[in-house]
Amino acid sequence: MSNAPDTPGGAQPLAGLTVLDLGQMYNGSYCGMLMALHGARVIKVEPPTGEALRLRAGSPGARLPLYLVNSGKKAVSLDLRSERGHEIFLQLVRQADVLIENFAPGTMERLGLGPDRLLKENPRLVYAASTGYGAGGAFAHYPAMDLTIQAMTGTMATTGTVESGPLKTGPAGADFLCGVHLLSAILMALLQRGITGRGQKLEVAMADAVIPSLASSIAFYLGMGREPPRTGNRHSGLAYAPYNVYAATDGHIAVFCVRNEHWADLCQVMEQPQLAEDARFATIASRVQNMDAVDAVVGGWVAQYTRAQAFERLMVRHVPSAPVLSVSEVLHEPHFRQRGAVVPIEHPVMGPLLVLGSPLHLGEAAALSPSPAPELGQHNREVLSEMLGLSGAELDALEAAGVLGPHPTKRQGDSHAHR
Repeated sequence: MSNAPDTPGGAQPLAGLTVLDLGQMYNGSYCGMLMALHGARVIKVEPPTGEALRLRAGSPGARLPLYLVNSGKKAVSLDLRSERGHEIFLQLVRQADVLIENFAPGTMERLGLGPDRLLKENPRLVYAASTGYGAGGAFAHYPAMDLTIQAMTGTMATTGTVESGPLKTGPAGADFLCGVHLLSAILMALLQRGITGRGQKLEVAMADAVIPSLASSIAFYLGMGREPPRTGNRHSGLAYAPYNVYAATDGHIAVFCVRNEHWADLCQVMEQPQLAEDARFATIASRVQNMDAVDAVVGGWVAQYTRAQAFERLMVRHVPSAPVLSVSEVLHEPHFRQRGAVVPIEHPVMGPLLVLGSPLHLGEAAALSPSPAPELGQHNREVLSEMLGLSGAELDALEAAGVLGPHPTKRQGDSHAHR
């Protein structure tokens, strides 16, 4: 078991847990990172060639997502197809509390490392699998990435405008929604293990995690008996007005009135108090029926101001609204820096980086500050000597046989080549 570093406010909630993180891309890796930032010893296990994010190419920042979702982990490279790699992995499993993987269904079974086998090796193991569409069912073996999940769950069908056709969302919502659901399931299983003493297999499908987020569109279909339209920046269920993004002189601002009181306050801000009593706008239902007129009024008012000027006026009466910030504005916004959502670090290979902190804030123990995400196999010797007692000579032999891949110092050229 691991010992978490001392942190202000008390012991980390996941201190003492050992997690084997076989996550690839965002989904499983983000779940593992959250566990690391709250005290677990998380060991990222990759093949000697590295996981998919390490292989990205193209733009200068193509590989940077790897460093955003792997902070705080140790890294081990291990060929699970080799007999010795297989044995070493089983030895690690016997000491682990949690295993995370988001391979296609059946991958671990084909390696002889499926949940049934691993739970026999370690009955207290929580085996957490994230899949695209589930381990069973007609869709089980369809290739699943964030884009394909968005396509298959109605997300793309409800994103965009009538003119644009289906669009993907900007964020990789399917990956990260699933990662958070996976963490929730793991914590539930650990709580149950505390009662029963037994681990278990659990599974969270990306598609299952995404579908609830379409609640407004689903409600539209159930209530209207027809497909929900693509509404652009308007409400997905066309149930509120104003609910839109309006052009200011230097960008855009979002405005949303969920209650009649909000509309009355907005009318005061716009110095048109009579509109609160106008029959076209007096109720939520009437504003929805006159949505174009509402947008024309609000849009005309916003168009007079900069984002900051409009937002300052709206905040006087707490009208739900926000300037539309660019990615660079978000990354440099002091509020998000103070919250620890975005954290500047110095990475030994990549140099100065902005990485992600934990969005989970526990009163008893602040999350750990993100430490640099590891390079491929960076902690092979540290982890395998500490946990399994392997000697330097044994580790040299494993590297020579290709079970671990080359020593990390021999990979530095590769790392810099992708900067």
